Amino acid sequence: MRLEVRVELKPGVLDAEGESVEKSLGLLGIRGVRRVATAHVYDLEFVDVTPAEAHRRAEAAVDRLLANPVIHRVTIRPPPD
Repeated sequence: MRLEVRVELKPGVLDAEGESVEKSLGLLGIRGVRRVATAHVYDLEFVDVTPAEAHRRAEAAVDRLLANPVIHRVTIRPPPD
């Protein structure tokens, strides 16, 4: 069972990396970019578990390692094909 875990900054949290990329795109002559937001995507593959158990384990990974609930919002779903 594969799950995609997407970790993004919550609205209002400074995205310094995104702002740096946005500025750099302008310096490279790439115009029309309104905003750049960064995110981390983790592709987790579980073996011999039910979908519910895989989701529970992904949530545990998020809670214990992958995200800070104060500044991040998280989406867990099957990866797009």
